[in-house]
Amino acid sequence: MSEKVYEPLKPPAACDTDPRANLSDVEQGLYDEVLEHFSDSTYSLPEQEKGGLTEAEKFWLSRECLLRYLRAVKWKTAKAAIQRLEATLKWRREYGIYDVVTASHVEPEAVTGKQVLFGFDVRGRPGLYLFPSRQNTDGPERQIQFTVWMLERTIDLMSPGVETLALLINYGDKAKNPSLGVARTVLNILQEHYPERLGAALILNVPFLLNAFYKLIGPFIDPVSREKMKFNPNVVEDGLITGDNLMKVWWGGDCEFEYEHEKYWPALVDLCESRRNSWLEKWRALGGTVGLKEWDYKGGAQAPQELEVDDTEKVAEGHEPVDVLPSVDPVAA
Repeated sequence: MSEKVYEPLKPPAACDTDPRANLSDVEQGLYDEVLEHFSDSTYSLPEQEKGGLTEAEKFWLSRECLLRYLRAVKWKTAKAAIQRLEATLKWRREYGIYDVVTASHVEPEAVTGKQVLFGFDVRGRPGLYLFPSRQNTDGPERQIQFTVWMLERTIDLMSPGVETLALLINYGDKAKNPSLGVARTVLNILQEHYPERLGAALILNVPFLLNAFYKLIGPFIDPVSREKMKFNPNVVEDGLITGDNLMKVWWGGDCEFEYEHEKYWPALVDLCESRRNSWLEKWRALGGTVGLKEWDYKGGAQAPQELEVDDTEKVAEGHEPVDVLPSVDPVAA
């Protein structure tokens, strides 16, 4: 019998080469235009009393971030990407990403383990588990904030060269039916402010009512994301996640994971803070400016281990539709 696991697993090493290193001439031109816009020393975020970018905002505006938003607008124009980036910058301020949505604020939502970051798929993408049956609160506002906080921590666990996550949802064990209204609210946040972040969505035990719910919400999910959704997969046999990175209960992995809040929560918070602080220190040493590579400040060049990179994560010549996550109801998750 294997030992029980109570803490998140450590992230794997990086890809052997930067998957975003090469752009076409057209893509490079659009990127340079977006970079120049935000790098202007006189830049001020529109419609803001204090429009100058903070250090945290400059850190967020990495090369990979700018490219994600260019892909999200299908490389149509630099202006379209700039508008979406500025909308997200405003939203992050107004929503309180840097000062309101904190670990201490959302912790009451976490005590039952209804959302858990654990393991990584075969492409190195962090696994975010949702257990709707473990719902422990009623008000949707902080529940949505908790979902956003967990998405931010998922990003903290992405190794150099990894930009997407693997979402694992289990509707078994008497899970509550999701609220269509709240799900659409969350979907809007994900679509507008976390584009190009879904790698896979693996969903177990979808009952009749939830199946009907997915049909209702389907029109709000773009075709690319729908293709990434897999219902009732055999995760290990299908080669999606290896057993040593997957929970045993429900999912068929080798890990005897058990959620004990007093052990898991501080370990997750400390792991993410440590990684984020290390990256910030290296980012400052590299100049602390807009457009620096996550690959560089995360130490990608120092990590020789190769991870498979999904074609959907590469800069595509065909320009795919906007990528969003499938509907996630934080009231039920």
